[in-house]
Amino acid sequence: MNAASKLAVIVCLLVLSGCGQARSRAPRADSGAAERLRATLVSASPSAASAGADAVVTGTGWGTLTGRFIYAGSPGDPQALVVDKDLEVCGKAGMKLLDRALLVDASSKGVANVVVFARKTSRVKDPVPDVPLVFDQKNCEFLSPVFAARVGQPVDVRNSDPIGHNTNIAGTSFNQLIPAAGSTIYKATAETGVPTMVTCNIHPWMKAYAVFRKDGYVAVTAPDGTFTIPDLPAGEPIEFQVWHERSGGLGLSRPDLKWSGKGRFTVTLEEGQTRDLGTLEVPAGALGS
Repeated sequence: MNAASKLAVIVCLLVLSGCGQARSRAPRADSGAAERLRATLVSASPSAASAGADAVVTGTGWGTLTGRFIYAGSPGDPQALVVDKDLEVCGKAGMKLLDRALLVDASSKGVANVVVFARKTSRVKDPVPDVPLVFDQKNCEFLSPVFAARVGQPVDVRNSDPIGHNTNIAGTSFNQLIPAAGSTIYKATAETGVPTMVTCNIHPWMKAYAVFRKDGYVAVTAPDGTFTIPDLPAGEPIEFQVWHERSGGLGLSRPDLKWSGKGRFTVTLEEGQTRDLGTLEVPAGALGS
């Protein structure tokens, strides 16, 4: 064997020896990294997420929220609407249709048609009612200037006039001709963040508002300005939204409720409690009178 061959053999043996040493050297486990990885995988698992959700403390029982909106000022006289079509029905016996955007009771100063609703709750007591809510129109005006219904609740849209009307609920697919003395059922499929306008394309002065909520925790003030929302989840903070056709925030000063400029406040009810917010005074001019 010549010198060159001997050198090649030596180099080969050295390479093989080195490779063999590398293959025989087992990797060392990083126990700290393994524990960190294990904790991450456990926390991300569905069972861990469920356990975390179960650990959130929620209240029990139900409570009721009440209050009364009054107007601190003079609303002025309502303006007559321009009625120029189907006068044999819409202007029957010289009847004038008036702008109902601001309705203030003459004796109590109560503000009607203020909407109060819970923005979000963790639970709901009652199922969606299957009894239809009636939304009628007569003498060329909607009989309910503002109404509230639950998502999925049937609304019986009626026409008690001897002429046809077209009822159009903005933001929905409902835009139908309701024949004289006819009716049809509508069911909302989604919530409205604020009340949505309802109009008649045939008689453009006709206007109302509808609010649809999944949980049903919504009220529209009566002519004397009072409202009641029963069976609210107790033991959890609930943020409420207040709305009026002329003003979202109403400009109230209620530091105890931390009333926001957007007309929002938060209340936590105790089980079995009826919380009366008392008189909620709307400043003069806040509703654009």
